[in-house]
Amino acid sequence: MALRNSNRIRHLLARDEPVDDIEIRGWVRTRRDAKGVSFLELNDGSCRTSLQVVLSHDLPDFDVLAHQAGTGAAVSVRGSLAESPAAAQRWELQARALRIIGPSTPAYPLQKKRHSDEFLRTIAHLRPRTNKYGAMLRLRSRLSWAIHDFFQQRGFHCIHTPIVTGSDCEGAGAMFRVTTLDPAQLPRAGGGIDWSQDFFGREAKLTVSGQLSAETCCMALGDVYTFGPTFRAENSNTSRHMAEFWMIEPEMAFADLDDDMDLAEAMVKHLVAFAMEDCAEDLELFAKFVDPGLMARLDNILAHAFERLSYTEAVDILQRAGERFEFPVDWGCDLQSEHERYLTEKHFGKPVILRDYPRALKAFYMRGNDDGRTVAAMDLLVPGVGELIGGSQREERYDVLTERIEAFGFRLEDYWWYLDTRRYGGCPHAGFGLGFERFLMFLTGAGNIRDVIPFPRTPRHLEF
Repeated sequence: MALRNSNRIRHLLARDEPVDDIEIRGWVRTRRDAKGVSFLELNDGSCRTSLQVVLSHDLPDFDVLAHQAGTGAAVSVRGSLAESPAAAQRWELQARALRIIGPSTPAYPLQKKRHSDEFLRTIAHLRPRTNKYGAMLRLRSRLSWAIHDFFQQRGFHCIHTPIVTGSDCEGAGAMFRVTTLDPAQLPRAGGGIDWSQDFFGREAKLTVSGQLSAETCCMALGDVYTFGPTFRAENSNTSRHMAEFWMIEPEMAFADLDDDMDLAEAMVKHLVAFAMEDCAEDLELFAKFVDPGLMARLDNILAHAFERLSYTEAVDILQRAGERFEFPVDWGCDLQSEHERYLTEKHFGKPVILRDYPRALKAFYMRGNDDGRTVAAMDLLVPGVGELIGGSQREERYDVLTERIEAFGFRLEDYWWYLDTRRYGGCPHAGFGLGFERFLMFLTGAGNIRDVIPFPRTPRHLEF
């Protein structure tokens, strides 16, 4: 029995021999009419390249069919795959029969002209049909597989951590609330909402991170990772923030900060190398039309070991840089994108991993260093983007962790299960978080995070 996808265009374009009789299905990208013949550029999403279809005007019912076979139409074409006289493509399909599966009209908004990203965001349901966004979605798909492959090859176990949570991992307070209560008739108790009458019997929110849950499994399975959606309710409209995004979060038992940095560097290099080999055609589009320096930057990732230095050393470099930064640099400040890009693009000219950040800047779960001022945290910074990965060695000491939770104003009873992992057989462990969309921005040169996810969720935008 023939496989359903055996006639995909990417397979046909790679053939060594012609085919006498074949049927393909796809969408018309462009149509050009000449005397006695029409040319369709047909794409089925399997690759960036379209297949040229040659239609003779002598085909039965050609006038009726051609009226419906405009740009955007879904069609089925039967004919012969033959050598093309055009230099741009080896093969073309010489049609013997054309069938309209889904007609289109002249009002189809994706015509031949090049559309702006801003316009395409207003029709996110159609933008996957463009070359650029088709390439982006294929990259997302292949890199999703590569992420799982990277961890599975190293013996990590995939953990599906909860999306609905009663805990705040980051302490930012910007979380979406999940409730079945009627907002017009909220039950009250003690001057506030009586969450005991809600579905879970307590206040529930969408998670900002799967890390805390992954840590519990790490204490049983050794090395684990989670790859799933996370949510933040910050009212931010910058080009680097969304309300819904995907995170890759590994956790390693019996590991320290050096192990964490080693894994982060290995993962980034693995994904870049995979994309350059497996997704070369789609990456070529971004290098040609989005970021001319893209391939050189990716080559640089693979060519050099990442620079590693402490936050304190980085502050010293920035203070002596002689640059006029918008945000002044002092020890204890949160480094801004301009500082991170100076380190990666001007000073070192390659990715940088900063470690040992001031304790006040980081989350409660990060292990305190012996100096009492810093924690065993690390950020991986890359040229063109800045921070790509944030991670740390986790605080495994029960008493210290208890103090940190209380210092953040959290209730210990909300974290009793997390504390149990330290009370019963706790061990040193480490992990990090990589924002998938942030990585795709780096990999493609895309300037806006809304353009690396199929349906962006941002303030005042909730289509579909």
